[in-house]
Amino acid sequence: MSASLTLGQRLQRLFLTGLLTLLPLWLTWVVVKFVFVLLGDLSKPLVEPSLRGIAEGNPLTFGWLIEPWVQNALALVATVLVILLAGWLTRRVIGQRLLGWFEALIGHIPLASTIYGSARKLLDILQTKPDGTQRVVLIDFPHNEMKTLGFVTRVMREQGTGRELAAVYVPTTPNPTSGYLEIVPMEKITPTDWNVDQAMSFIISGGAVAPDSIPFSPPSQTGTHTSATPPPSA
Repeated sequence: MSASLTLGQRLQRLFLTGLLTLLPLWLTWVVVKFVFVLLGDLSKPLVEPSLRGIAEGNPLTFGWLIEPWVQNALALVATVLVILLAGWLTRRVIGQRLLGWFEALIGHIPLASTIYGSARKLLDILQTKPDGTQRVVLIDFPHNEMKTLGFVTRVMREQGTGRELAAVYVPTTPNPTSGYLEIVPMEKITPTDWNVDQAMSFIISGGAVAPDSIPFSPPSQTGTHTSATPPPSA
């Protein structure tokens, strides 16, 4: 069968095989590069002037400090050290006091307080399980014959009827930092037994990292389907 393939068909197969082999590496590089550049840019405004001053003071010895790759690398290291220091401080009493002082300061800035407070609440609720439902769920999107993965961020009640509603954040693939916010009736939600880490792996991998079986129908519908099946005749 393979002997009958033309040269063009063989090249096409080789190209597709190579593309599928290199695509995961390329996606990994894109994500890692995005994170590294983002972290490095945080410290660049402080690192670059310092390195430039050192290089100008002794150009023969420290002239290499003005190289862009050196500045990017040192800025990344500086950001990582600051993150580690912040993590260490938050585990200490003094760090918690500093964090409280910083949050109080942010609270007096109108726009910053809204953004910081919303981001803080989102990160906090993703680390805990909401009352009465699973954190990671499936909802109908964009129609009832398709499902998408989401995170329940809040459970509310409909005004007038008291029906339970869930605010569900639906992240996009492969970048989960953007997404949609859906308000879904609780009976339309399909719970899963996934934790947040498993759900994030599923989203970032485009569904490649997933269990062999997942629930699809909400529990109420599953029960209806089961009860609708007639019992076997004696």
